[in-house]
Amino acid sequence: MNAVVNMWDRSAESMSREPLRELQFQRLKATLQRVANNVPCYQEKFRLVGFQPGDFDSLEDLQKLPFTSKDDLRLNYPYGMFAVPLRDVLRIHSSSGTTGKPTVVGYTASDMHIWAHLVARFMTAAGVTAEDVIQVAFGYGLFTGAFGLDYGAEAIGAAVIPMSAGNTEKQIMVMRDFGSSVLACTPSYALTIADHLEEKGIRPARLSLKIGLFGGEPWSEQMRSELELRLGIIATDNYGLSEVMGPGVAGDCFHKCGMHLAEDHFLAEIIDPETEKVLPDGSVGELVITSLTKQALPLVRYRTHDITRLICAPCECGRTMIRMEKPRGRSDDMLIIKGVNVYPSQVEEVLLQVDGCSPHYQLVVDSSSSVNSLEVQVEVSDRIFLNNMTKRCQLIEEIQKRLGAMLGIRVQVKLVEPFTIKRYEGKACHVLRRR
Repeated sequence: MNAVVNMWDRSAESMSREPLRELQFQRLKATLQRVANNVPCYQEKFRLVGFQPGDFDSLEDLQKLPFTSKDDLRLNYPYGMFAVPLRDVLRIHSSSGTTGKPTVVGYTASDMHIWAHLVARFMTAAGVTAEDVIQVAFGYGLFTGAFGLDYGAEAIGAAVIPMSAGNTEKQIMVMRDFGSSVLACTPSYALTIADHLEEKGIRPARLSLKIGLFGGEPWSEQMRSELELRLGIIATDNYGLSEVMGPGVAGDCFHKCGMHLAEDHFLAEIIDPETEKVLPDGSVGELVITSLTKQALPLVRYRTHDITRLICAPCECGRTMIRMEKPRGRSDDMLIIKGVNVYPSQVEEVLLQVDGCSPHYQLVVDSSSSVNSLEVQVEVSDRIFLNNMTKRCQLIEEIQKRLGAMLGIRVQVKLVEPFTIKRYEGKACHVLRRR
């Protein structure tokens, strides 16, 4: 497949850097003026640092402005962060609100149009065409993911099956009978589907699947390889978050070497999550995003808490937008074990390299003493689980050795029987805390 031809909006996706920076500057100035005129939260933030939109002279001046956090959205619940009257809002979504008030996001007609076309970008980059049948197995509702995938697919002209998440048996029936060629869901749910297919003895060759559009949670390159092998697909990653847009912020091209970020609509920075200082190009840190074209809910320097790095080197596909690595985890999901920072994705990467380990695992953090301890529970096959004690101990030792090399600490490892660890239909929860 010629990935260079495979662009949704070539004029934007292959724009030269200088015209792109000028476009970013002009759009950012307009965004800053919009929030200064219409959003009390930003009026107060700008007042505290003595900033006026007319003072904005270069993209580097963005670093002088304060950050926006999820708490700002919660404190201004439900519509206090909107920059347009409610009569101009065509769509309202929100987070689940499981830890308090949800964050509420809105879209104008222009926002909806841009959203559809940004999703169409990463879908096209992954190889989706008007000939495809896309099975969307994200949950429909206030969550942005499923609807965003719908809009992008319809813009391309592909057929959409709005399955939503869950009811895995029916997912597989529809996948076979309807000839689904693209599966869109979280990677953890794709893994659950792969498990069910194998239980039913359905080989990937009997399906029409060819592409996976996976997002919504951190996942490793080892997980990509696992899903490609077990589902017989090309597994691509895409990135978005409800507060900024939903899916469509960034996505893999056919080369799968980092997700191209839509820089004409979002300005990205990488900061040290502790010092909040902007880091040099190529550094690993927390992703901060400023929206450039969002009308209903423009956000300035929004802290995503996702840990990644930006890649500025050119990509073979011909796109000129910077790329972001798969998020390694979230700064607020980071575990501190014996003084060492640990991300679940690091553990996943190691487990999937060890013969005999399944991709199903649980991290049990014990905080009952002054120093957190970690136990890694991992499913193994019946054959391995029923092995003699010596062989099980050898496997545990190998896992501990590899995890020690990755994490820099020794952790406890427990082998558990198949289907002991909970399966997920949406985002997986790999961490269990004991206090």
